[in-house]
Amino acid sequence: MKRVLLTLLLIQGLAVAAETKVDKGIKMPYMDFPMKPGKGMYSTKGKCNMCHSWGYTINQGLQSKKFWRKKVAKMITVFHAPIKNEDIEEVVEYLYTNYGNGKEE
Repeated sequence: MKRVLLTLLLIQGLAVAAETKVDKGIKMPYMDFPMKPGKGMYSTKGKCNMCHSWGYTINQGLQSKKFWRKKVAKMITVFHAPIKNEDIEEVVEYLYTNYGNGKEE
C-alpha cells in the first residue's frame, strides 16, 4: 500500500512540475566577487568555484592559516571538492596570503 501511495505521489509531483511555467521575464542579478591576484589564484578559483561562488569564500573574513587548512580539508572530505592532495598546499597558501589575518593558528 505504501509503495502504491508513494508512486501516486511521485506521478502527481511530476505532472505538476511538467505544468509549471518559468517566467522568462525574471532576471537574476549578477554579483561579481573578484579574487585578489596572486600565485595560485587560477588553480584555487577553478577548484572552489566549481561548487560555490567566490563570495562564499570571502565572507569567511580574514582568517588564520590553520582555519584555511581546516576549511580546505572540510571541502574535500565533506563536500568532495576536486582538490588533489598535491594541490592542497597551493590552495591554502593562496587563501592565507590573500585572505589571511597574519596568524598561523
